[in-house]
Amino acid sequence: MSQLSRHPAEGGSAADVSGSGSRQGSAPRWRQDDLDLRNRLYGRAGVARAEGVLLDRYGLGSTDEAFALMKKASQQFNIKLSTLADAVVRTPAPDADAALWFPGRVRRGPPALPGLPVERGKGTSQGAVLAAALERVLSITQTPMGNVQLSERGRLRLARHTGLNRYFTDFFAFVDAPTTSCSQAAGQRRQVTVRDVESAPVFDEASRHAILQTGSRAAHSVPLMNRRGVPLGMVSSHHERPLTGFTQPELAALRQTGSDVGRWLAWHWTTVVLDALEHLHAAALRGPGD
Repeated sequence: MSQLSRHPAEGGSAADVSGSGSRQGSAPRWRQDDLDLRNRLYGRAGVARAEGVLLDRYGLGSTDEAFALMKKASQQFNIKLSTLADAVVRTPAPDADAALWFPGRVRRGPPALPGLPVERGKGTSQGAVLAAALERVLSITQTPMGNVQLSERGRLRLARHTGLNRYFTDFFAFVDAPTTSCSQAAGQRRQVTVRDVESAPVFDEASRHAILQTGSRAAHSVPLMNRRGVPLGMVSSHHERPLTGFTQPELAALRQTGSDVGRWLAWHWTTVVLDALEHLHAAALRGPGD
């Protein structure tokens, strides 16, 4: 009998990472072709691993057949193909010839999201919930620039953004290095404030340049934590001027938003994503044309 899968990311006060020194020299800028190649490789790698798993498990005829099964399930359940592929790879396999991947699974409704402006009827949509989370955080931090990232395969993947230009979103499409405030917040499992990007030592020069060139001089990152205190994602606000910090009530409101959305993400994984896996399993057992 297959075990139910936890979210793949599973296994306080705000921290201030501002620095006093000034940046030396010109900031390196990646070529667009290099960014495009890196993002294609990262995006394709997870899907390719999942295709291999499906080929081996179900004896499919080709990777195209495996891709078609995942694409159909991702569309039907309104989840990202990369999320479904990650689930295929990380979730313990069903028993051999089992009709159900998760027999006896109990399904529950989504947790409440008080204070989040989720569009009516969209309470089970990840896209709608992430959009509402970003809107809530930017309302508290009083800025029009921000982004949401989700944890996948040991890195953060950009899932939502507003007010940020293409170079920023391409550069931070995937984050797997500790040289950003979002990755530091994820690692420390607490909010992180960067008062001045220009002088904060947390950034490597390429990351610093990518943030400054979009018009951001400060940032604040809020981890989206599940009930076990594991960050499943991150919401970051970006600010045109250096920050002086946030009040305790503001930090508390941001922390509550991070907890609420983190619990919702955990529910989404163990409900909607596993529903998609169950559908994928049944379709693969039926075979093409059934």
